Amino acid sequence: MLVAERLDKIVALVNEKGSIRVTELSKLCEVTEETIRRDLDRLEREGKLQRSHGGAVSIKEQNRETPYFIREVMNTEEKRQIAEAAIRLIEPGERILLDASTTAWYMASILPDIPLTVLTNSIRVATELSMKEKIEVVSTGGTLASRSMSFVGPLAESSLEVYHVDKLFLSAKGVHLTRGISESTELQARIKQKMIQAAERVILLADSSKFGIQAFTRVALLEEVDEVVTDRNISAEILEQLQALECKVTLV
Repeated sequence: MLVAERLDKIVALVNEKGSIRVTELSKLCEVTEETIRRDLDRLEREGKLQRSHGGAVSIKEQNRETPYFIREVMNTEEKRQIAEAAIRLIEPGERILLDASTTAWYMASILPDIPLTVLTNSIRVATELSMKEKIEVVSTGGTLASRSMSFVGPLAESSLEVYHVDKLFLSAKGVHLTRGISESTELQARIKQKMIQAAERVILLADSSKFGIQAFTRVALLEEVDEVVTDRNISAEILEQLQALECKVTLV
């Protein structure tokens, strides 16, 4: 395969999948991982994709909200493990807030039926928890964002202003060490900003593929996060930088 053909193939694969790892590209293009890294650096300079930790992300996806059914099958094992670790941080009787991420839905699906109050803007989370008798579920209401199956907009934002929760569990489109947490749309960013303001403790659930990505709208700086739950594929460099921010990190 000629270099130009390989570069075109890489761009096509990244755009098709939304994001892809160096290891996968190496196998598909039948070249070394070091060659792929050089290719990705070149393609980023040319504005054809965006580099992320361990791979690349389509620039076409940065300003669009990924549909729920696609997010549901992305990095599923990492998300399940992160959800299991997050549940261990919950105490009976607490008031918690779950966003509309697929990781929050995984949490809801395996959350034991213990006395809790759960506030959420997610239809999927609310539906999952409705079958658990000891858990009181409170929905924000608002305008339905069909791609994420979540409530957003002024009504959802204003409803969050009257609540205070012990812990917030949220995810994001991207996590950048200097630019912070970001989302694909302003509406999603605004609702998560309100969530952070309502929480005593903020716990970020993010698999390693999210790090290094800067999406369209900033939600918050990492200084506003108390704890990060992520997988062991995260680089030692990023782990050290998170710890330098005095952010507790749980690896799964």
